[in-house]
Amino acid sequence: MLVLLLLIIWPIAEIYVAIQVAEAIGVLLTLLALVVSWPLGVWLVRAEGRAAWRRLGAAVAAGRPPAREVLDGALIVAGGALLIVPGFLTDLVGLLLLAPPTRSLARAGMVRNLQSRVVVQATRFGRSPASYDVDSTARDVEPPRLPG
Repeated sequence: MLVLLLLIIWPIAEIYVAIQVAEAIGVLLTLLALVVSWPLGVWLVRAEGRAAWRRLGAAVAAGRPPAREVLDGALIVAGGALLIVPGFLTDLVGLLLLAPPTRSLARAGMVRNLQSRVVVQATRFGRSPASYDVDSTARDVEPPRLPG
């Protein structure tokens, strides 16, 4: 539901911001700004992507799990894709994902979200939510024997 709402509101917000920017600086400069963001995004993704790739290689060489580096790489790709899509709001979000300080904040939010989802899925694995024994009060009971 939230994704559907976002898909409806985001383009409306992009158009509104573009109109406001065009009124402030002119239509030609607005179009120029939208066109320039594409090659800038490609350049930033290549630069940040190379750095993330080096960090990933260093983590693997050091023998530690590269979870942080993998998330950084995913955020860099997402930020670059948003910079390539025309629009001022997508450019802003893309730049925020490419900047290391704000990318670390996004990574921390993703880690919290993923950890909570993993915990929920692990506790639900193989059983219905109603049968989960939170207080550990379950006991083994011998099955009843048939007379005979």
